[in-house]
Amino acid sequence: MRIHEYQAKALLSEFNIPIPKGGVASTPLEAGKIATELGNKVVIKAQVYSGSRGKAGGVKIANNPQQAEKLAMQLIGSRLVTHQTTSEGTPVHRVLVEEAINIKREFYLSIVVDSTSRMPVIMASEAGGIDIEEIASVSPTKIIKVHIDTATGFQDYHGRKLGYGINLDREQIRQAIHIMANLYRLFMEKDCSLVEINPLVVTYNGEFLALDAKINFDDNALYRHSDINQLFDKEQEHPLEVEAKELDISNYIKMNGDIGCMVNGAGLAMAVMDLINQVGGRPANFLDIGTVNDYKRVVNAFKIFIDDPNVKAIMVNIFGGISRGDIIARGIVEAHKQMNIHLPLVIRLAGTNANDGKHILEKSKIDFIEANDLYEAARKATAAAKGETR
Repeated sequence: MRIHEYQAKALLSEFNIPIPKGGVASTPLEAGKIATELGNKVVIKAQVYSGSRGKAGGVKIANNPQQAEKLAMQLIGSRLVTHQTTSEGTPVHRVLVEEAINIKREFYLSIVVDSTSRMPVIMASEAGGIDIEEIASVSPTKIIKVHIDTATGFQDYHGRKLGYGINLDREQIRQAIHIMANLYRLFMEKDCSLVEINPLVVTYNGEFLALDAKINFDDNALYRHSDINQLFDKEQEHPLEVEAKELDISNYIKMNGDIGCMVNGAGLAMAVMDLINQVGGRPANFLDIGTVNDYKRVVNAFKIFIDDPNVKAIMVNIFGGISRGDIIARGIVEAHKQMNIHLPLVIRLAGTNANDGKHILEKSKIDFIEANDLYEAARKATAAAKGETR
């Protein structure tokens, strides 16, 4: 789960990590009032679940409260399109108004879980304020990493290694260790999957400030954090993704294509999308139905397909291990009983109880296109979406 920057900074402040002075505004008038209280130059930042806001015009500088109000008026109510959003963009309902900071140096600081070592890893870099992915690709040596054993937690020597690695002086390292320790505490106590400060800046007064912040949480641990759950902004997610979560289908991501995909297993779902693209089609979504043998989940997946106006064909690809083909088939039949489905349907069943599933489908008299392998399913689904005959 993601949250907005202003919410992330509130959490940083709660854990004694310094942030700029500022406030969040949902109207231009509120933005002007905050700018008046701050005085001098301010930064107006669109609050959306997306990075690269600055490149997309979502971060603006205002020299006075009147200009702050005018710029906030341009942002609030608009849709911000970045390389991380769909072509429709993301709605802007709030802006963060902060004091403009006189920056001397910029750094990158983050904590994620390293799936290989199964340990939290703290990453720091002198190349703050720009795309860290680019730095990792072009100059990987500029990223300093330290793995943390959760049994002993963050220690000062971890901070010293990171601090010297990004060329901080002794006094700056002392301050940085304090920030790193608190960031690690936040990461662990709130069950985060990512905490990122980019940039972490040093001002000409020698003060560290978290100028931007991003925090993601482990969805599987949210039941322990009712306070974090309340921070989720449904308006930032695609309505179909919100609907999928409400229907207990958490592994659904809306895409720009026209072939609705229902697959079991994340890796297989990605392979299906790749193959659809390879044969000239466009997937409408990523959907991993999971390995829970519940026909109702299949019915719910079809509800999402029907609610997506872009879907012109549906492709079901199930390779049963734990998943059973007969239960998948029962779900497809039940979906047709409950809904008025006229979309072309391509089905490939293999593995556990696949023959039983095929028998259920044939007996139901549902109109569908059978495929014997993954490539054939992708090809037939692509042709069906284009209105081509079988």
